[in-house]
Amino acid sequence: MTPTRVRDLAGIALVVALISWLLVRQFYGSLPPLRWYLPVSLGALGVVELAGAAALRARIRGDAGLPAMDALMAARALALAKASAVAGAGFAGLWFGLLGYTVPNVGFLAVAGSDTVTGVIGVVASGLLIAGALVLENACRTPPPPKGNDRF
Repeated sequence: MTPTRVRDLAGIALVVALISWLLVRQFYGSLPPLRWYLPVSLGALGVVELAGAAALRARIRGDAGLPAMDALMAARALALAKASAVAGAGFAGLWFGLLGYTVPNVGFLAVAGSDTVTGVIGVVASGLLIAGALVLENACRTPPPPKGNDRF
């Protein structure tokens, strides 16, 4: 499995941003109020993945007498990391699309100001999720064999 490329995530975010901007432009008046706490769960998942990456890396390397990492558990963590990176990119695009509509209309629409704050929190939380996913994915790599191991 190849590592997740940042350009692939940027492409996902760009496509979703364009689609969400078009949809927000068309249906903004009928959207429910966007509360600031809506995207916070994305950031919380990113923080959990960052913390989990440190523990996972230590177990894979066998640091400090920790039990060895089960291969299936490492594969599940890798799958979670890849899925979280793609989801984070999609949500970042969604929030950027919202911001693309609300920022120019802050002076014209009454609720655009609070929706802009929600969009900024959403972009930050999505970025945190992407960062946590990429760090977790990197933590799933096995360390290189020690030098001088010429058995083969």
